[in-house]
Amino acid sequence: MSRTTLTPEQFRRNFPALDTAPHFASCSQGALSDHLAHTMQRMTGSLIDTQAPWEDWVGKVEEYRAHAGSYLGVSGENIAVVSCASEGAYQAVTSLDWSTERNQLVTSDLEFPSVGNVWRSQRQNIEVLNVEGIDAGLHAENWIPLITERTKLVSIPLVSYINGTRPEVAAVIAHAHSVGAKVFVDAYQGLGVVPVNAAEMNCDFLVSGSLKYMLGLPGIAMLYVKDCVNVEVNATLTGWFGRVNPFAFDAAAVDYPRNARRFEMGTHPIPSAYAGVAGFEMVEQLDKEEAWAHVERLREKLATMLSGLSLDLDYPSDRDHRGPEVAVVMTDPDTLGHRLSSEAKIGSSPRGERLRLSLHAYNNEGDVDALEAALKRML
Repeated sequence: MSRTTLTPEQFRRNFPALDTAPHFASCSQGALSDHLAHTMQRMTGSLIDTQAPWEDWVGKVEEYRAHAGSYLGVSGENIAVVSCASEGAYQAVTSLDWSTERNQLVTSDLEFPSVGNVWRSQRQNIEVLNVEGIDAGLHAENWIPLITERTKLVSIPLVSYINGTRPEVAAVIAHAHSVGAKVFVDAYQGLGVVPVNAAEMNCDFLVSGSLKYMLGLPGIAMLYVKDCVNVEVNATLTGWFGRVNPFAFDAAAVDYPRNARRFEMGTHPIPSAYAGVAGFEMVEQLDKEEAWAHVERLREKLATMLSGLSLDLDYPSDRDHRGPEVAVVMTDPDTLGHRLSSEAKIGSSPRGERLRLSLHAYNNEGDVDALEAALKRML
């Protein structure tokens, strides 16, 4: 597939359904590209061409690993291919020794349950400290008092799933490292639109999956591990692809590679690997900064439009905390989301008391205008 840089307008042409069905649900599932649809057809076709195409399948997983490393600005050797963010979180937290006095884990109300549940379900001696309050979690000053010499791990999202806001990740990482703590970043709600370089961010772990803004499908995720060699505890959740040579087929030899593959388990989700590579091949055609600037402009237009309809927005006053979505607070967002879908063919993402409206590079001003017209009819 061509790697020429596309403008947002050119990028949109890969999603023909958007001309009749505006998509504001990228924070839940990205829009379907022609490239993804054709890729999945080729995947099933591989079963006809070769009855057991293991070489192709393993190769596709390695493609995914290489794309993930390149997109995050790190080596593919530091990328573990896992099935979901929860698995990545589990592999990270269980690679640490929690038996010492440094046994505190700091998280916040911004955390997605898929990750926060992992921290709190461990049988190890982990003391979880929480930054209380959705707005409080945006500001490093509320994290710093909790992050001390007793902190082993800090978990912070790049973008919060609740309302699309962005906490002060860089300041939290800097303070955590100053006291010897490691940092886990959940980038799932931003990767694909918010520019990310894991090496420059200097986090110790980063996880993201390939649906949502990465334009793939569920079932596959990437776990970046800064230090794959000096792990404190070897993985116990493991399998044949977590070995130095998976194809040695030695059930008694539990050896670990000196790279992120040591965190992997059994057979990878091959269909999702095909979809994940297709998603990378799409977002890699965008200039990250140009695409993000486009999203920011549309976000401001969207927020202004929604405010003009007298809707209650959960939207930060500080532009630096604004992410790729605008959240509308209401008592029954599910009903409005269903009406938008059924009556106007407009996708949205209701969660709790918020109707989340997210933006990607493929959105344009016409989408916002169509949403405005639909909301005026319905409200």
